[in-house]
This record gives sequence, structure tokens and C-alpha cells, in this order.
Amino acid sequence: MAKECIKARQRKREKLVEKFAEKRAALKKAGNYVALSKLPRNSSKVRLRNRCKMTGRSRAYSRQFGVSRLVFREWALNGKIPGVTKSSW
Repeated sequence: MAKECIKARQRKREKLVEKFAEKRAALKKAGNYVALSKLPRNSSKVRLRNRCKMTGRSRAYSRQFGVSRLVFREWALNGKIPGVTKSSW
């Protein structure tokens, strides 16, 4: 499980990306890279990282469900994800 400070940092970055999205797009379109470089670094979409919504884990993240493989497996075994069953052959 990720530390709370890591999760908080990610949430802060998400807010900054949302806040400066239009301004960044306009500056990029105009080609004004000097003004673009003066914006906060964390307002860039590239600085975001996909993280599990439950644990904050950054690796083994499933985009379709928004959680890591560990949480996905737990939910699937408990029957919390409709249509997903453990396979056996």
C-alpha cells in the first residue's frame, strides 16, 4: 500500500492538471514555450501516474477497472465484479 503522502501528491497533481489544461493547450497552440515553461511543472499531464483507487499501488494497474491486480483478484474472488469468474480447466 502506498504512503498517504504519495496519494496526496497524486491528487494535488490531478487538480493542477485540470486547472491549467486549457491554458496549457492555448500556449502550446500559440507556440509560446517561454510562458509554458513558467507554469507549474506538476500541471503537465505527463507527470501523472496511474494508481489503484483503493491502495494507491502504481504497478500492475488495470485501466478497465481502475485498480491493481491484487485488488482486482480479491474483488473477483469475492464476486464483486459482475461477469468475472475464476477459470479452471
